[in-house]
Amino acid sequence: MMAVEERWMTGLRRFERPVVVQVSRHSSERIVFDVSDAAAILLRDLHRQTEKRKVAMDACLQVLRGEAHPPAARRAFVAAALEAKILRSD
Repeated sequence: MMAVEERWMTGLRRFERPVVVQVSRHSSERIVFDVSDAAAILLRDLHRQTEKRKVAMDACLQVLRGEAHPPAARRAFVAAALEAKILRSD
């Protein structure tokens, strides 16, 4: 069972609305519910080192450290996903 504190922190990392991405033509769509999922996709699946990817990674890390709020990370993730042509629904 998660401690109350952990549940509270997890709640602070969730997106208000999920983002749907498809990282390759051969993979199924993925529903991204929180900052941790977004960060993992940015790290593992977006291989081009673009400014939008960097901004999105920084935004996700700030949320994970408790220094920012999820909407900023979500906006940055959507911009990076759009640029990488993996965004399916925002």
